[in-house]
Amino acid sequence: MPSPITNVEDLRILAQRRVPRMFYDYADSGAWTESTYRANTSDFARIKLRQRVAVDMRNRTLETTMLGQSYKMPLALAPTGLTGMQHADGEILAARAAARHGVPFTLSTMSICSIEDLAEDSSSPFWFQLYVMKDRDFIGRLIDRAKAAKCSALVLTLDLQIIGQRHKDIKNGLSAPPKLTIPNIINMMTKPRWCLGMLGTKRRGFGNIVGHVKGVSDMKNLSAWTAEQFDPALNWSDVAWIKERWGGKLILKGILDVEDARMAAKTGADAIIVSNHGGRQLDGAPSSISLLHEIVQEVGDRMEVYIDGGIRSGQDVLKSVALGARGAFIGRAFLYGLGAGGEQGVVTCLDIVRKELDVTMALCGRRDIATVDRDIIAENPFGPTYRDQ
Repeated sequence: MPSPITNVEDLRILAQRRVPRMFYDYADSGAWTESTYRANTSDFARIKLRQRVAVDMRNRTLETTMLGQSYKMPLALAPTGLTGMQHADGEILAARAAARHGVPFTLSTMSICSIEDLAEDSSSPFWFQLYVMKDRDFIGRLIDRAKAAKCSALVLTLDLQIIGQRHKDIKNGLSAPPKLTIPNIINMMTKPRWCLGMLGTKRRGFGNIVGHVKGVSDMKNLSAWTAEQFDPALNWSDVAWIKERWGGKLILKGILDVEDARMAAKTGADAIIVSNHGGRQLDGAPSSISLLHEIVQEVGDRMEVYIDGGIRSGQDVLKSVALGARGAFIGRAFLYGLGAGGEQGVVTCLDIVRKELDVTMALCGRRDIATVDRDIIAENPFGPTYRDQ
């Protein structure tokens, strides 16, 4: 890794240099005008923290629990599609980095490495994210495969029944593996590290899909295949069927409305993720952080509430916890690290976030993440501060 890497933005810049354009753009873009994608990040900056002084800052701890399991900090790696196209064997490398930092890794249905690949390589349990497709027999078998791999939680995504239009993916002709067009070949020739890595792995397609879905031998056009296979009829009754089939810890991802949070709580799910899919679905929707406190107030006594979207620093994690989140998920941040430097790049990302979280918590006068609440918030345009208590 080049030196000095001091923040997630440094990793983003390096990843942009090293990852082919179509895959970098896939990770670092949103739907339509990208207004929600931008708001996810900028709205965190609008929340101000209380600086406290003359407080004993020794013996600090970030340790917490999520779904009854102990973790080193209130952070998880979010499910991200095509992770193995940011770097060869990317899902395996990111999972290793997460294990080194004592935080959960979540494998996407749309991963390059399969559930079995990760289970064979991983020394610690991981979470699995499920998209619901029209072929319910395949979905049932996918759930069973996650159970066989001893995944410790299932993350059911509810906000991608149809795919939001992402202009860059269409312009780039996104596919995995990439089509050998002249523009793609020229671009990949400028990314020798990426190309050498891909030549050294057999994992270049969608490992959970190809060979497991009837009639699917390749997925050259991702958006077309997604539009054909993802189920627009998904509804709350399907959640009950999935919960029963799975039988373990269930997290519902994509909740961005208080009414939907109430519905989610009625399903008996263990947790929800307040999320707008990273601004990749409904452009013009509110940022995740702007709705977090309201949703926590509504259902936080019945289930754990997590958040994703726009988290680029340990300060963002601390603000999320202060507004009621049990944990925060990072997606793009760790993908930048992966694209920049493989496993060590993800470790570097987590090192950065952990240090920022620890130092910021201390400067707000707290030594234990379990004691962090809205008392550390000085200004918040989206909800209460310590003055409202």
